[in-house]
Amino acid sequence: MGAADDGAAGAGQPSDGAAGAGRLPDGATVADHIVARLAQWGVHRYFGYPGDGINGMTSALQRAGDRVEFVQVRHEETAGFAASAHVKYGGGPLGCALATSGPGAIHLLNGLYDAKLDHQPVVALVGNTALTAEGGGYYQEVDLLALYKDVAADFLAQLDHPSQVRHLVDRACRTALARRTVTALVLPLDVQDEPAVPDPPHAHGYYHTSAVPSSASTVPPAADLRRAAEVLRGGEKVAMLVGQGALGAEEEVRAIADRFGAGVAVALLGYAAVDHREPWVTGAIGLLGTRPSWQLMKECDRLLIVGSNMPYSEFYPPQGQARAVQIDVDGTRMGLRYPTEVNLTGDAGPTLRALLDQLGDQPGPTRWRETIARSTSAWRAAQRDLAGQAADPVNPQLLFSTLNDVLPDDVMLAVDCGTATAWYARHLQVRPPMLASLSGTLLSMGGGMPYAISAKFAHPDRPVVALLGDGAMQMNGVNELITVAKYWRRWSDPRFVVLVLNNRDLAFVSWEQRSTEGTPKYPASQDLPDVAYHRWAEVLGLHGELVDSPDQVAGLWHRVLTADRPVVINAMVDPAELMLPPHFTLDQARKTASAVLRGDADRAGIIRRGIPATLTTYRPRRT
Repeated sequence: MGAADDGAAGAGQPSDGAAGAGRLPDGATVADHIVARLAQWGVHRYFGYPGDGINGMTSALQRAGDRVEFVQVRHEETAGFAASAHVKYGGGPLGCALATSGPGAIHLLNGLYDAKLDHQPVVALVGNTALTAEGGGYYQEVDLLALYKDVAADFLAQLDHPSQVRHLVDRACRTALARRTVTALVLPLDVQDEPAVPDPPHAHGYYHTSAVPSSASTVPPAADLRRAAEVLRGGEKVAMLVGQGALGAEEEVRAIADRFGAGVAVALLGYAAVDHREPWVTGAIGLLGTRPSWQLMKECDRLLIVGSNMPYSEFYPPQGQARAVQIDVDGTRMGLRYPTEVNLTGDAGPTLRALLDQLGDQPGPTRWRETIARSTSAWRAAQRDLAGQAADPVNPQLLFSTLNDVLPDDVMLAVDCGTATAWYARHLQVRPPMLASLSGTLLSMGGGMPYAISAKFAHPDRPVVALLGDGAMQMNGVNELITVAKYWRRWSDPRFVVLVLNNRDLAFVSWEQRSTEGTPKYPASQDLPDVAYHRWAEVLGLHGELVDSPDQVAGLWHRVLTADRPVVINAMVDPAELMLPPHFTLDQARKTASAVLRGDADRAGIIRRGIPATLTTYRPRRT
């Protein structure tokens, strides 16, 4: 990894170099040719669900034997999420999702949009009605070229003739890697089973293409680096904002932060790019971020953005306060959030090294870092105090705080969208070589379990912890737990822990409704049924833990992280636990109070938890 964009990932190299695809055995089909050509681009794992519209492809995968792996998930949406996560967790240069025609292709879209918005290279293979039946209103006939033209805008094609396989597969893979996006091939059913044409004729109208990725410019021109150094040099209060584009450039980020005496705030997609135990790492930025990150941006005089396009403009410095430089692998994505003076198009690691060469060895100011360290230390102490406060029945923050104390160095974290994201951002001090990710831009519920499954296939020898709310668990988690039960015995390390925050409420939605609309929680919309998730795990042959008292938290993580099989923790947590932003505006406070006064169903809990949580979060604290 290490490309300098929030969703960027390194292109990697195809496993078989530039070798031609002419070595297919006699009788090979178009589908066999597709599988073989994709293998040259490094695609050896497919996430999907079968159906008659893609039977030619699944037959070809079967014939390929142990050269490829097909991971059968419960729903095509999961296949899209898992293909995206496959790249994020380092499973390979490309993710690949396979779905049948009609409903299968439609189901796949949400997971593909996760890859598109987080800039992950994914190739989608979707079956389609036979060419001979197209236009006749056949079963499952959908205009997939129209349906997919947005999610696969950079390259989308239907394969209508066997001689197209080579150049369509090559172009789909090359574009996905070069643009860090989703591409798609629509595969009519009858064409999949036609005889392969591995080497098209050397004639007009045919192509002979290359299965080698295109190189990319990794270091900006020296003149631009000098301009960036001039802008940043002399800053007394330097802030850095680090995103997913900095993954793989951890040492360079540390070196340039030390050179400037900078504080570092982190976008959630880039959480594993820094060691959050460092006193100068202020943690997450944005609505779920920390107060020290808010203060860092409000007080800095220089800003260096590395591989991030965090979209909340109010969390950047006020315009004109700080001189700014941005590094990103995609030149079209710079200067979109803050008026930067220099935009450096390049890969994060080599660009930061080249910038350090321009800056020289003079150490940065230390007083600024001392201020950051005091603020960060006070914030972290306050978060531990919050986690220890009584709740009804269990404080969700206590589960995250105690997990942080025992995180294995090689853990992989998969986080779903909702309150779990907030407590993850506030309490878990992620550090290299840990891996951690989530649906960062689409912010889709239901991605946490697919991410965890994909991470485990990428690294079966490492432990996984999935952090889910009960809404996400009911959306995809209960189904994909069947996938875990199907495959876990193949993993060399069986540790696969799922924490479910069971508060019987779509709590994040409830809090957004209160603070932005000023209206009470709407039970018909937000109340969720209570499900015994731990019992469901036991039905599947896994282990279940019920946590309905704070006394049960002690020793919990040790038990589940030493278990001999996957574990589901059904944690009965307080829905009234407040997710206070780092800066709570007067308007947000007024609207929340209005919701309570208008008869919110959980008004007693809001008052009970709101007063101590607000005092602990916002009162000045010395360390």
